[in-house]
Amino acid sequence: MKKQRYILTGTFLLSVMSAVPALAQDYDLVINNGRVMDPETLYDDIANVGIRDGRIVAITKDELTGAETVDATGHIVAPGFIDTHFHWQTPIGYRVGLRDGLTSSMDFEAGCAGSYIAAWYEARAGVSHANYGCAVSHELARAVVLDGAEGDFLVNGPIAALETRKKSGWSVTRPTLEQGNAILEEIDKGLQAGAPGIGSTVGYMREGVSSREMFEVQKVGARYGRPTGAHTRYTLGTDTTENNGAQELIANALALGAPAMVLHFNNPGWRLAQQMIVELQERGHNIWGEIYPYAAGSTTLNASFLQPDSWIGQLGNRYEDTVLDPVTNEYYTLETFKTDMAANPTKPIVVFKMPAEDAPKWLTLKGVTVASDALPPEPYFGPWDIPLDQLGNTHPRAAGTRGITIRFGRENNIPMMQLMSILSYNAAKHLGDTGLKAMQERGRIQTGMVADIVVFDPETFTDNSTYEKGAVPSTGMKAVIVNGQVALRDDKVLPVFAGQPIRFEPEDKPRFEPISVEAWNAEFSTGMPSDFTGAFPADGGN
Repeated sequence: MKKQRYILTGTFLLSVMSAVPALAQDYDLVINNGRVMDPETLYDDIANVGIRDGRIVAITKDELTGAETVDATGHIVAPGFIDTHFHWQTPIGYRVGLRDGLTSSMDFEAGCAGSYIAAWYEARAGVSHANYGCAVSHELARAVVLDGAEGDFLVNGPIAALETRKKSGWSVTRPTLEQGNAILEEIDKGLQAGAPGIGSTVGYMREGVSSREMFEVQKVGARYGRPTGAHTRYTLGTDTTENNGAQELIANALALGAPAMVLHFNNPGWRLAQQMIVELQERGHNIWGEIYPYAAGSTTLNASFLQPDSWIGQLGNRYEDTVLDPVTNEYYTLETFKTDMAANPTKPIVVFKMPAEDAPKWLTLKGVTVASDALPPEPYFGPWDIPLDQLGNTHPRAAGTRGITIRFGRENNIPMMQLMSILSYNAAKHLGDTGLKAMQERGRIQTGMVADIVVFDPETFTDNSTYEKGAVPSTGMKAVIVNGQVALRDDKVLPVFAGQPIRFEPEDKPRFEPISVEAWNAEFSTGMPSDFTGAFPADGGN
């Protein structure tokens, strides 16, 4: 038996294995001589890491040997990077993500249809390079109920939206009370199947989703204690409307006692959004926000906020210098925009919306998480080892979010521990606090934790993707370890499929509770006429 010595550093207690040198067979893998960084305890020292049965079992200055070794001299050894907004949930996406240090990817925006959550996870078991997770989709629940969407394509999760968005009922229809309950029940099915939370694209459905509907959607998640992540109602908008959307999500969460995630708030008004979130965290609320370090975003042509009345008339933009076709690398005009809208309304495009000099500033924010919002290039599906030069173009964040984060850190003297926190620990902490065990034991370099680890050179790890060539992978990764197995060495992805599901255990019974006029009257009034308009009125009432 090894002895343990405990070192008190600030307010943190670190467990460090010591005394007896380990025998080779004690460890499946050792990482020697690296700068080991743990964002939770702030441990930062040269040490050796021993891994056995997929977990970290030793962090020590003693010499370690094992069946497999990574020499981390001159390299950072840190928790594997976590992305809660990764739409590229395919074998190719996991492969490109590994090049960028991504060991756990989830989609908390577009999500997967509730009835298909179980099948979505089953399709990835044993064949995924990285850990995988998917929220249940508010948008796809509406497509199922309002547009009659059905078919096996729904198992594709977020990519299914490229098909369902060819109709418009999901975005513009105000449901009846009966339809509203069906939407909520479809969301509940996904949570019952273990989805880690709800993803809502309410900003794409602002005409169809009433404030009551958004509240009821978050209430479904609140019954399970799970977060709702939202592309908020007025994104993209102004420095007033952007925050009005964030305030809606946050106010609902506070009223319901539920967690919430403000997705990609790196838009006009971001300083106020950050202040609101931090002050709520200081009061003990599990509410957090994410950013991506790019001045441009990406979406589909038929996004409501990109239509001429909104993009030009209300927001005062020009297509000629803000909306880029990633296939032709040319900016749209009003005429070409209308032409492509008619021919291919769900075509992914790139939208320039913020000053480039703001991107490094977002990386200094307290408590945020870095997420990519990665849209997949074509072909969406195929073998994991497809030649990367066969991929189409996409936003560079799909391949380079973590690489650009480290590069911006170098160029702007941002502390490495801050970068490790926003790339890994912060997401694990907030999701872990919802009870999600898979995140309680990741995002940290500590004994007993799951061995999801990145080893990289802080001077050379960098992004290579550009707006012209968005799928070019990052370089400078010495090793990426997923659940204790080396999945990448020296920028080469190996045929190691150690990814595990990020989800809750499925439950035997649903927690769905239909809403009704009678139940509302009984709880919130002293006697209300029976013709009260209800929660999902077709006429646009309360």
